[in-house]
Amino acid sequence: MKRKAVFPGSFDPITLGHYDIIKRGVSLFDEVVVAIGINADKKYMFSLEERKKFIEDSFKDNPKVSVITYEGLTIDLCRKLDAQFILRGLRNPADFEFEKAIAHTNRKLSKIETVFLLTASNTSYISSSIVRDVIRNGGDYTVLVPESVVVKK
Repeated sequence: MKRKAVFPGSFDPITLGHYDIIKRGVSLFDEVVVAIGINADKKYMFSLEERKKFIEDSFKDNPKVSVITYEGLTIDLCRKLDAQFILRGLRNPADFEFEKAIAHTNRKLSKIETVFLLTASNTSYISSSIVRDVIRNGGDYTVLVPESVVVKK
């Protein structure tokens, strides 16, 4: 049986931390599906199409990575895709507490396991919200994201 993991998030935009988790995830799983969640209540800096393209361009040479968009529960998406795992990255203890509660809920509602990877120490401080703040204030965001992330002026 193929080991398939879903890596859900908003990826607004993808960061080097996300990139690292995906890259390391493909060494553990036969397939990693990067799933961009759609939340109508959230205001995004980048359009859904831009976010999807940033990720697709970052992994264009890796056939084990695919990118999709979805609405609803991640566990419902996992069932639809026959994915046995949810992949999540942890930067700090606060991430762990938040992600642990979601993982327990997902396991209670399904048989899908959550696999946590610690972010690399050189990317553990990066979050999409920090990247957006750097962009809004005209800073050099390129040191925080993959090359595929390009802000249109």
